[in-house]
Amino acid sequence: MTTNAATVTRARTGGPREDGPKILEHAMGWTLVVVLAMFVTQLGLL
Repeated sequence: MTTNAATVTRARTGGPREDGPKILEHAMGWTLVVVLAMFVTQLGLL
Protein backbone atom coordinates (compact mmCIF):
# COMPACT_ATOMS: atom_id res chain seq x y z
CA MET A 1 0.00 0.00 0.00
CA THR A 2 1.42 3.34 -0.97
CA THR A 3 1.14 6.57 0.98
CA ASN A 4 -1.38 7.92 -1.50
CA ALA A 5 -3.65 4.88 -1.12
CA ALA A 6 -3.50 5.18 2.65
CA THR A 7 -4.67 8.79 2.58
CA VAL A 8 -7.55 8.00 0.21
CA THR A 9 -9.01 5.33 2.49
CA ARG A 10 -8.81 7.53 5.59
CA ALA A 11 -12.25 8.64 6.84
CA ARG A 12 -13.08 12.33 7.08
CA THR A 13 -13.61 13.45 10.67
CA GLY A 14 -14.74 16.97 9.91
CA GLY A 15 -12.70 20.11 9.68
CA PRO A 16 -12.50 23.52 8.02
CA ARG A 17 -13.73 22.27 4.65
CA GLU A 18 -16.98 20.95 6.09
CA ASP A 19 -17.92 24.06 8.04
CA GLY A 20 -20.89 26.23 7.18
CA PRO A 21 -20.76 29.32 5.02
CA LYS A 22 -17.97 31.78 5.78
CA ILE A 23 -20.32 34.79 5.82
CA LEU A 24 -22.22 33.28 8.75
CA GLU A 25 -18.97 32.72 10.63
CA HIS A 26 -17.91 36.34 10.07
CA ALA A 27 -21.34 37.69 11.07
CA MET A 28 -21.36 35.71 14.30
CA GLY A 29 -17.82 36.83 15.09
CA TRP A 30 -18.63 40.50 14.61
CA THR A 31 -21.82 40.08 16.65
CA LEU A 32 -19.74 38.68 19.49
CA VAL A 33 -17.34 41.64 19.24
CA VAL A 34 -20.20 44.17 19.38
CA VAL A 35 -21.90 42.44 22.33
CA LEU A 36 -18.61 42.27 24.20
CA ALA A 37 -17.97 45.99 23.53
CA MET A 38 -21.44 46.90 24.81
CA PHE A 39 -20.88 44.80 27.93
CA VAL A 40 -17.50 46.45 28.63
CA THR A 41 -18.90 49.96 28.23
CA GLN A 42 -21.93 49.20 30.41
CA LEU A 43 -19.64 48.03 33.21
CA GLY A 44 -17.51 51.14 32.86
CA LEU A 45 -14.34 49.20 32.22
CA LEU A 46 -13.31 51.38 29.31
